[in-house]
Amino acid sequence: MKTGEIYITEHDMQRLRALIEIYGGGDAPYLERLEEELDRAKVVGPREIPADVVTMNSVVRIKDLDTGEERSFALVFPNKTGMGEKAVSVLAPIGCALIGCREGDSLNWEVPAGTRRIQITQIVYQPERIGNYEL
Repeated sequence: MKTGEIYITEHDMQRLRALIEIYGGGDAPYLERLEEELDRAKVVGPREIPADVVTMNSVVRIKDLDTGEERSFALVFPNKTGMGEKAVSVLAPIGCALIGCREGDSLNWEVPAGTRRIQITQIVYQPERIGNYEL
């Protein structure tokens, strides 16, 4: 769970709220967690988002603080996960945990086997940083 301030672009907020509406209903704890994150997020225009914040379609490098293992992937919408291990849906537990966080942040990620501690070591690509505001 994240405790620091998180940022979401206006465009990402609209699309993520729409996802909650589409996939809502039934027992969906991941949607509840995503909604909680969105409710506490600071919403900014795409040109105002800090360059070190994980936004949709960002490519992030994370490190497992317990094993030292590192990996990189893109944070995508559910319909874009066909890239295999190179893409993680925002509706996956780790995707929900990462949205809005900053480079250098450490957070806990709940998995079936328990809690994993991860750190965002690098934002390799953020669309807004290079002027792509409407992906």
